[in-house]
Parts: sequence; structure tokens; C-alpha cells
Amino acid sequence: MGPFDALDHIVNFFLPALGMALLLPSLARVVWRAPLKSVAWLHQVRWAAAANALVLIVGLIVTGRDGAMVTYAGLVLASALTVWWTGLR
Repeated sequence: MGPFDALDHIVNFFLPALGMALLLPSLARVVWRAPLKSVAWLHQVRWAAAANALVLIVGLIVTGRDGAMVTYAGLVLASALTVWWTGLR
């Protein structure tokens, strides 16, 4: 495997974490516009991306493979908890 292939694998591994980190804070602002007005969107995205990346790494270690449904459920839960923690609590 060459360096570009390795980079492609790493980017594709973390892409679901980034996608959820962008999607959930954006959708939460549609539902909870007033309570989330005081929190920066980028702040929530950064925290959600970090939490989601950690969930993906832990999911890979625990299940032994990438793409397990329990890991993706963890991504949704981590994103939701991050939005709650940074803006709704």
C-alpha cells in the first residue's frame, strides 16, 4: 500500500465522524434555534468531531473491524450528547 492509499483509508475512516459532526449541530439549530443562538456553530462542530473520532477508534478496537452498526449508533449518541453538553444544558 502506497502513501496515497494509506491517506485515502485514513480519510475514509474518519469521514463518518466529520459528516455527523457537521450534520447534527446544523439540524439541532433548526429545532432549537433560540437556545443554541448563544453557542458558536463551529464550537459544537469541533467538539462533536473530536467525540466522534474517539467513538470510531474505540469502536474499531472493541469490534475489531470498521463499519459496525454499534459504532455508528455510538456516533449518533456522541453527536447528540455533544450538542446537548455544549449548548442545551
